[in-house]
Amino acid sequence: MDQKGYRRGSFQSSTSDEDMLEIAGASLDFSMADDDPPLDREMGGFSSYNGGGMNGTSTMMDFLEEPLPGVGTYEDFNTIDWVREKSRDRDRHREITSRSKESTWALIHSVSDAFSGWLLMLLIGLLAGSLAGLIDISAHWMTDLKEGVCLAGFWFNHEHCCWKSNTTFTDRDKCPEWKSWSQLILGHGEGAFAYILNYFMYVIWALLFSLLAVLLVKGFAPYACGSGIPEIKTILSGFIIRGYLGKWTLIIKTITLVLAVSSGLSLGKEGPLVHVACCCGNILCHLFTKYRKNEAKRREVLSAAAAAGVSVAFGAPIGGVLFSLEEVSYYFPLKTLWRSFFAALVAAFTLRSINPFGNSRLVLFYVEFHMPWHLLELVPFILLGIFGGLWGAFFIRSNIAWCRRRKTTKLGKYPVLEVFVVTAITAILAFPNEYTRMSTSELISELFNDCGILDSSKLCEYVNDFNSTKGDDLPDRAAGPGVYTAMWQLALALIMKVFITIFTFGMKVPSGLFIPSMAVGAIAGRLLGVAVEQLAYYHHDWAIFSGWCSQGADCITPGLYAMVGAAACLGGVTRMTVSLVVIMFELTGGLEYIVPLMAAAMTSKWVADAIGREGIYDAHIRLNGYPFLEAKEEFSHKTLAMDVMRPRRNDPPLTVITQDSMTVEDVETIINETTYSGYPVVVSRESQRLVGFVLRRDLIISIENARKKQDGIVSTSIIYFTDHSPPLPPSSPSMLKLRSILDLSPFTVTDQTPMEIVVDIFRKLGLRQCLVTHNGKLLGIITKKDVLKHIAQLANQDPDSILFN
Repeated sequence: MDQKGYRRGSFQSSTSDEDMLEIAGASLDFSMADDDPPLDREMGGFSSYNGGGMNGTSTMMDFLEEPLPGVGTYEDFNTIDWVREKSRDRDRHREITSRSKESTWALIHSVSDAFSGWLLMLLIGLLAGSLAGLIDISAHWMTDLKEGVCLAGFWFNHEHCCWKSNTTFTDRDKCPEWKSWSQLILGHGEGAFAYILNYFMYVIWALLFSLLAVLLVKGFAPYACGSGIPEIKTILSGFIIRGYLGKWTLIIKTITLVLAVSSGLSLGKEGPLVHVACCCGNILCHLFTKYRKNEAKRREVLSAAAAAGVSVAFGAPIGGVLFSLEEVSYYFPLKTLWRSFFAALVAAFTLRSINPFGNSRLVLFYVEFHMPWHLLELVPFILLGIFGGLWGAFFIRSNIAWCRRRKTTKLGKYPVLEVFVVTAITAILAFPNEYTRMSTSELISELFNDCGILDSSKLCEYVNDFNSTKGDDLPDRAAGPGVYTAMWQLALALIMKVFITIFTFGMKVPSGLFIPSMAVGAIAGRLLGVAVEQLAYYHHDWAIFSGWCSQGADCITPGLYAMVGAAACLGGVTRMTVSLVVIMFELTGGLEYIVPLMAAAMTSKWVADAIGREGIYDAHIRLNGYPFLEAKEEFSHKTLAMDVMRPRRNDPPLTVITQDSMTVEDVETIINETTYSGYPVVVSRESQRLVGFVLRRDLIISIENARKKQDGIVSTSIIYFTDHSPPLPPSSPSMLKLRSILDLSPFTVTDQTPMEIVVDIFRKLGLRQCLVTHNGKLLGIITKKDVLKHIAQLANQDPDSILFN
């Protein structure tokens, strides 16, 4: 009985093999798609699961008493069976625990097995942190390379080049060691021709970087494009995309991420860093048998790796753990929470040790605000939340429409040309405006910055009255000409960022969405912050300001408005809430600003949800047709299992295998004539009484091996799934016993089961299919794809879009 309960759920994919082959051929025919070694050759060690010991006292040979390589594993573009994988791991753990009492060596093995998870987290954190540091340093240098070069050493970026210079603080960016391209080529940096030359070099470098990135992605690792988060969400829900987290994808994504960010395109590195960290986790899993041989355990590791990715992207370890929990993970037990925290901690510590920005901070735009905010400021904060929600909904609709056009027209056939055109337009529009010419991270840093006495930025060119200055706190002052110039430049930058990001996200280069979204919000927030600041300065006697903002006081912090705007826009696009607020306050170190951040994040989510329910990642999952069953959505329709199951009324009857009356030839004919992932096994065609479920893949492997290794197996040999062989004439050929690959306890529901219960079962147990019965007789089958198609149909969407395309 113990074994029986343990074997529950050993059935195959929710999607037929034919579908998967068609889909794989449609748009994912990648030569490097199998760079991650499949598990087929590695899953041979679980004899207890494969049913040795359940075969009774039959004198017939069951050649599968020793498990075959490949039996119980998964093909590409199929869904894993969570129940079977968890059962397999429990059985493995029981075996190790029982053996640990027998010898000292077994005890050591038991301890090392328990410790292996923490060791794996340590390695993931070290590798992810090191790669993030390498990406940060390289991207910073190559971004500055577009504008000039350091004579003291070409490998220095602009800031590092000027560190040893004796220039004054105000002229710190004009040190003699750093030469712009016009200074290097013409000998001077002033005049129209010098400006045109710098402009030309900026565009040329941008085009070179982006073209190199798209050619590397196209040639070596097509999976390295995009942010990777929609695919990682799908993989963590149990789907298998071989090669998506492989070594080639990791190498190419790391290189091309630096190139794409340096090209000046409106994209960020934060989303792709999650993909990079998950690649590290997947590759390092191969060092540990426990994770290499179990797909469910591997997904626990990938959840922790995603947390480490966000930790190094934003310097926010706690935010990373919450991001993994809130946004990407499908299955997140308490043990994974602790390990995610450890991996995020190690990754952040590693990045801090590398110190990529030379300021002991993990990110370029770390700021500290000290001024308190007033209750009345919640009004502009909520306005920023409304703007963030409207921008998020607008961006998602526009970007999905453009990506759909890319998929359905000839545009998708010319990824290199598309990247070339978008980069050229971005670079030509970006150079004249200093706020679009600088890297987006530097722009956000500038916008978050609270103006001090020594700040030489245009945003800080206020009319100074030093008589009223007390210490480091500057009072609210009248805006000078520099501030007004910066305002209209930022307004132009906002318009450019809003529209160019729509066409950039989804191109065939690594592209994150966090930084462009934050930039849009930060610009809007800074504009609003300066407007409120000037309003308070000139009208401090108004009723709304009189109680708390007297003349000469420092009341309004425009940088805080930029931070709140950044959070609002990022929340509107991704629909994050808790993790977003924690990431933002870890970025700024300001605990007192949690309430403004929460208000803006919640407002943006409510506004965006009112316009469209899906965040950008869920929208891309649906656009790509990934088989992802969203756990957050409620199923509220009154349909029954019999309305969804196959076969339908006019369909041919369900393909079944009988338990002891079909020959090898009969079974091979069924396999060749159908494309299903598995077959129900019944007592007889007349009775239709259910016995179990058998996988197509296991049948093929078992019959092939039996023909090679078992004497007397021919086409007329009877296959049986019972304990004892059926009575046959003495002259009959040898029979083939395959009881060990039969799942004796498949999940079943009756035909009258409400679909809301069926959908709940699929979500919470990670099922791939369940069988439908009536009074114990088999009626049909419901697969995960049937459930997804049914949900799409009820939502008035095209049900045939639920394919991996």
